[in-house]
Amino acid sequence: MRNSYIALDLETTGLKPEADHILEIGAVKVEEGEVTGTFSTFVDCGISIPPFITELTGITGEMVRGGPTLKQALEAFLDFSGEEALLGHNLTFDYGFVKQNASALGIPYERKGLDTLKIARCCLPGLPKKSLDQVSAYYGIPQEQHHRALDDALTAARIYERLKEEFSETYPQLFQELPLFHKVKKKSPATNSQKVYLRDLLKYHRINDNVKIEELTRSEASRIIDGIILKYGKIKR
Repeated sequence: MRNSYIALDLETTGLKPEADHILEIGAVKVEEGEVTGTFSTFVDCGISIPPFITELTGITGEMVRGGPTLKQALEAFLDFSGEEALLGHNLTFDYGFVKQNASALGIPYERKGLDTLKIARCCLPGLPKKSLDQVSAYYGIPQEQHHRALDDALTAARIYERLKEEFSETYPQLFQELPLFHKVKKKSPATNSQKVYLRDLLKYHRINDNVKIEELTRSEASRIIDGIILKYGKIKR
C-alpha cells in the first residue's frame, strides 16, 4: 500500500497533450497520510489563453505572462517530485501532458501512479458522477479554488486517504501503484508561410499579444490564425 506519493494536477489550454499547453502545475507531497510539501507554478506558454479556459479556471494571460517557461516549470516540478509515485483524479490526463512535454525537452520521464477516479468508480458505484468535485462533496472535503491546480491536487490526496481508509482492506489491489503509459506524439512546427501570415495578421489588426510565433506547432498556428480571422476578419488587400 502506498504511504508516500505526489498528488498532481494541471490546468491546460485544452485536452490534447500533443497540441495544447500546460498553464499551471500543482502538486502535493504526502507521507504517511500527511502533507509534507507543496508545489505550485504558472507556465508562460506564449499563446493566448482560450476564453473558455479563463472562464473555467480563472487563469488569465496577465497571470501567466512573465512566469516560468515550460522547461523551467517542468524541471522545478521534477525536482520537487523526485522518483515518487504520482496520484491524481484521472491521472492519465495529467501524466500525458507531463510525459509529452518532458519528451519534447529531452527529459526522460517514467512513473508509476494511482488514479482516484478509477478507485472511486469501483468503490462508489452508487455515486452518479465520479468527478473530483462530486467525490469531494460526497466526503465533505472543502474546495476553495476548484479548477486550480494546487487545490485540485490537494483534494485528490484527501479523497485518496478517505478511500484508502474505507476500502483498502476490501480492495487492496486498487491501492497498488501501476506503471503509467502515454504514447508520445511528435509535434510538427509551424510552417514558414503560417508564421509570416500570422505576423501579418497581428500587425494588420494591431493585436499586441503574447504569442511566441517561433515556438508554435502547425496546429497551434492554424488555430490562432482561424481565431483572429473569426474575430477580426481577413487582411484586405
